[in-house]
Amino acid sequence: MSGNILIVAGEASGDLHGSNLIKSLKEIDQSLVFCGVGGEKMKSLGFDAIEDARELAVVGISEVIRKLGRLYAAFNKLKKALDERRPDVVVLIDYPDFNLHVAKEAKKRKIPVIYYISPQVWAWRRGRVKKIARLIDKMLVVFPFEVDIYKKMGVDVEYVGHPLSAAVSCRLSKGDALAELGMVQCQTVALLPGSRRQEVARLFPVMISAASVIKKEMPDVQFVLPAADTIEDNFIKSFIHDNIQIRIVRGKCYEALRASDAAIVASGTATLETALMEVPMVIVYKLSFLTAIFGRLFVHIDDVGLPNIVAGRRIVPELIQKEATPSALAENILRILKDRDTREKMVYELKEVKNKIGKVDASRNAAEKIMHYVRSRRIEAVGKTSNLQLPTSNF
Repeated sequence: MSGNILIVAGEASGDLHGSNLIKSLKEIDQSLVFCGVGGEKMKSLGFDAIEDARELAVVGISEVIRKLGRLYAAFNKLKKALDERRPDVVVLIDYPDFNLHVAKEAKKRKIPVIYYISPQVWAWRRGRVKKIARLIDKMLVVFPFEVDIYKKMGVDVEYVGHPLSAAVSCRLSKGDALAELGMVQCQTVALLPGSRRQEVARLFPVMISAASVIKKEMPDVQFVLPAADTIEDNFIKSFIHDNIQIRIVRGKCYEALRASDAAIVASGTATLETALMEVPMVIVYKLSFLTAIFGRLFVHIDDVGLPNIVAGRRIVPELIQKEATPSALAENILRILKDRDTREKMVYELKEVKNKIGKVDASRNAAEKIMHYVRSRRIEAVGKTSNLQLPTSNF
C-alpha cells in the first residue's frame, strides 16, 4: 500500500527544504507518492505539482492583493486534491498565511497536519500560535528556542534541527570555487537579492548601485549572483547597468559563497546559508510602504536577520527600509573587504552561529516523524478493510 503525502511549499526556500524532505522520505519508503505545491527541485524528484511555487511567491500586502486570484485558484485545487487523493498526511512548509487555510481544510477532512519549519511567530503576529494549536497535529521546529513558545500553548512540538545545517556545504577552496565559476582570482562580492520577483525588483537596483560605488573604490573587485530558480536571467539582466559586470550562476549557490569575501544578502533563508558558509555579509531589506506600516504594528523583534536572531545580538549589519541606500551598503562592504579586524570578528561570530545550529540531519528527523503518521493511517485503513462484513449466504 503506497503512502500519499500532500506537501505545500510556497517559495524557493520551501522548495529546497521540501526536496530534501522528499529525499529523506524516499530513503525510508520508496513507495511514497507526493503531490501539492512545490518548485523545480521537488518536481525533479517526481513530485506532482498541483501548482508551481513560483506562481505563489509573494512578499508584502500589495503583492498579495495582486495575486489573490491565483492564490484562490491554487487553494481550490488543493481542496480538490484533499477530497480526491485523500492523503495520509498534509505537510506544510513555512508560508503561513496560505498554509493555515490549507490546514483548516485538512482538519475538516480529518487528515493529520504536520507543520515543518514554523511560521516566525516569535518575530511577529504571536497570536497565530493559538490558531496553529487548533489546526495542526504536530509542529516540527528548526530552532531550539521555538519549542517553549509552542509548548506553552499546548502544541505537540519537537525540535528536529535546521535543514540547512546538513545541506549547506562546499568542499572547494576559494580558488577552486572561483575556477569552477569561471572567475578570476581576486576579491569577490556575492549579491543575493532574493527569490521573489517583487523582492528582486525592490532590492537589486540598490545592490547594483552599491556595486558601482564599490567598484570605483576597489577596481579589482568582482561580483557574482547565485540566482534563485524562481527568477529568470532576463529579469535579472534588466536591472544591470552596462558599466557593471556581474557573473550570474545557477545551481551553484554554495560555490559562489565559497568564492566570495563578502556578501549583500536579502533578509531571509539566504542569510542563514551565508552564515553557515562563514561569509561576512550585510543584510538588506525593503518593503512596500503599506507593508512597512503594517510591520511596525506587529513586529516584536529588533533584528530581522536570522544570523542575528540565532546569535541573540547584532553581529551582522542590517540595513532596512530608508537605511538601505547604495552608499550605506557600499560603506559596510568596503569595511569588510579592507578592514581585517572587522572581517575576522564577523567570521568568528558566524562560526558561533554555525555551532549553535549544529550539524543535524533535520530532513531525516522530520521524515521519521512524518512516517509515523503515514504508518498510522495505513494501519487504520487495513483495520477498516478487515472489519468489512461479507454478505451472509442463503445457501
